[in-house]
Amino acid sequence: MSFKKKYPWIQLAGHAGSFKAAANGRILKKHCESEQRCLDRLMNDVLKPYVPAYHGDIVKDGERYNQMEDLLAEFDSPCVMDCKMGVRTYLEEELIKARKKPSLRKDMYQKMIEVDPDAPTEEENVLRAVTKPRYMQWRETISSTATLGFRIEGIKKEDGTVNRDFKKTRTKEQVTEAFREFTRGNRNVLNSYLIRLKGIRATLETSPFFKCHEVIGSSLLFIHDKKEQAKVWMIDFGKTTPLPEGQVLQHNVPWVEGNREDGYLWGLDNLIQILTELSQKEDSH
Repeated sequence: MSFKKKYPWIQLAGHAGSFKAAANGRILKKHCESEQRCLDRLMNDVLKPYVPAYHGDIVKDGERYNQMEDLLAEFDSPCVMDCKMGVRTYLEEELIKARKKPSLRKDMYQKMIEVDPDAPTEEENVLRAVTKPRYMQWRETISSTATLGFRIEGIKKEDGTVNRDFKKTRTKEQVTEAFREFTRGNRNVLNSYLIRLKGIRATLETSPFFKCHEVIGSSLLFIHDKKEQAKVWMIDFGKTTPLPEGQVLQHNVPWVEGNREDGYLWGLDNLIQILTELSQKEDSH
């Protein structure tokens, strides 16, 4: 079976080309310094059971890769969902950098009007362009990132079909519906997911790693199969950044520029609430 066929989930969040297959239940992901630093630290943190096992870096065909556990190995024709966590998907430093040279971007204006023709201001319509900081901040408001503290990036069904059309999935009802479709309302799957999410939630409270990192652009990866195996993992730490010595985050207070808060716990609490309500509804049917 081709790598692409077995791993269509890789395209879920636009990572095509970043991964390579490896032997013995491992997968190779294009090397990223900050992700390697995070994975190294996570292997010695209480969060270890909830992240892919990390096996160091390796050079293959002249490229460096991080070697990690293939999370799909134990599943049979899995359904996969990628949820990007937090109230923003850019680092504060990216916003500052984009502001320093706020060049006008016609491509970002195009992307904006494709989603919402009424989004640009009069001035932006005249220029037919927007600045990158403006686009970055606007983009978070059209999905559930700003309203719920997470957003669905993509879903892969067991037949291999991939849906990434969740840019405008914004309300609690829309997210609930996506989860109902993804799990087919299977209570065993929903409850397994809930147990795992609550485990992650409790562990985050005590994790030294979590306390002292700004966790941005990281996802929760949901995987289940027809045997009703269901698990969730924390993945994607390429943008997760250590805080200056002695600084900590609460992860559940509003982000105000400068406080570096990411809203991760707030998003996770909303996610747990949505799945709890969905599981109770399916229970009463």
